[in-house]
Amino acid sequence: MANSPIKSPLNESDKEVTGNVLQATLVDLIDLSLIAKQAHWNVVGKNFRSVHLQLDELVSVARTYTDEVAERANAIGVSPNGKSKTVVESSGLPEYPDNWQSDDATVSAIVDILADLIQRLRKRIDDTDKSDLVTQDLLIELTDKLEQAHWMWQAQQA
Repeated sequence: MANSPIKSPLNESDKEVTGNVLQATLVDLIDLSLIAKQAHWNVVGKNFRSVHLQLDELVSVARTYTDEVAERANAIGVSPNGKSKTVVESSGLPEYPDNWQSDDATVSAIVDILADLIQRLRKRIDDTDKSDLVTQDLLIELTDKLEQAHWMWQAQQA
């Protein structure tokens, strides 16, 4: 369905900019939830339990905001695409390694992945400054949650 059944509150150019930001954020969050689950299933080591549980907290944040981002796209008349093929082709997150990973390697990888995503989100916050402040507010809220998680993951490396 090429024409949106939802009338956008935004003009076409603002809708396009904001829709692109939301779509990119959607696929990154889906990828983050899958990466965190992969890590959750494969972490080993002396701090297994705490890292294992902390990964589930990260999955929960990613899944919650995945839904918020997709619903915001719908609200502005943009159809969100969270299909696996789309995620594989367009996520910008670093790849997570296969097989079991030590708790230290897991923490290090998650710190790097979160740092990358936060940097991408901060650019998207800037990108939506003129196109849609409501979406920008959602991105600020999400970035706040991920920066808090990033701090907690980094604290394990200290």
